[in-house]
Amino acid sequence: MDHLPMIAALSERFGDGLTAALIGLVTGVLFGAAAQRSAFCLRAATVEFARRQMGPRMAVWLLSFSSAAVWVQAAALSGLFAPNEARMLAVTGSISGAVLGGLIFGAGMVLSRGCPGRLLVLAATGNLRSILSGLLFAVTAQMALHGWLAGARGEMAAWWVTPDGRNVNLLTALGLPRGSGLALGLMVALLALYIARRNRIGPRPLIFGAGVGVVVALGYFMTYSLAQVAFDPVSVSSVTFTGPSANTLMAMLAPFEGWGFDIGLIPGVFIGSFVAAAIAGELHVQTFENAGQTRRAMLGAVMMGFGGMLAGGCSIGNGISGSSIFALTAWVALPSMFIGGALTDLLIDQPREGVRRPARP
Repeated sequence: MDHLPMIAALSERFGDGLTAALIGLVTGVLFGAAAQRSAFCLRAATVEFARRQMGPRMAVWLLSFSSAAVWVQAAALSGLFAPNEARMLAVTGSISGAVLGGLIFGAGMVLSRGCPGRLLVLAATGNLRSILSGLLFAVTAQMALHGWLAGARGEMAAWWVTPDGRNVNLLTALGLPRGSGLALGLMVALLALYIARRNRIGPRPLIFGAGVGVVVALGYFMTYSLAQVAFDPVSVSSVTFTGPSANTLMAMLAPFEGWGFDIGLIPGVFIGSFVAAAIAGELHVQTFENAGQTRRAMLGAVMMGFGGMLAGGCSIGNGISGSSIFALTAWVALPSMFIGGALTDLLIDQPREGVRRPARP
């Protein structure tokens, strides 16, 4: 592979850990810019779904999802990436954690008005609500990983796990032919474009929405390439926010333990979002509207921190990165997040906002 000598040279000069952090930084910058310009958000897509409105947010999310699946599976078919070496597939998966954590996370993202990735993007533009929610999310994720909530998380995750010490690759487990994942991604892309055309969405959000998926594939490709030449073990992963947020928080508060992809990703997303918003003239300070909104956001952030760690990833870690490699737990967690979010909107937000559901024909 022509790119391996370049990555090997970077690794030899800077070390494996710092090279992984640089890859995370570049991945984060590109993701932050694409997410900011496309307004990519699972929470917004879930609310549209709950209100029977297959609108622009659903189109953008589906296009991001399909783009990741297409590019990741294309890389796998061409031999540029081996999905089974990705961190999510290389470790035991928790099905009970995916279900319960997904439901909790989905409810939390509706209460806080954004998933962790969206909160970080908004924080970079001056949204104070997102800054507070993001910090609470990271603190809770760290507590669920190594702190007071770790015992409860571990107990719930152990109720139902995948066999043989590994997650399950759905394409392999179902005996599907090569190219099935790529074909599914293309079909979802056609659905996304149909919804976009029906809603008369311009090209910009669609291009940047597809870019979100491309960046996820790039993250996998670069970390996998580094793992092939690194002297020390390197985790093959891509964009996610639960673990990286917790790790980045501890890197700022505790003695530094070493560089890695996670440490570069979070600052990269912030920088990319900030630059994209500055170029578009969309930097402005926003704050909470009232005390009730503050309480909602804080509760939602805590729920996302615990739920995301229990589910093994956030709406992007499971919903885009994990789903694109067809990890079983990701495909269980994603609909659980949709259900948790949709029920929260149906039972809390719609009655509060006086939303009338369309009459059945």
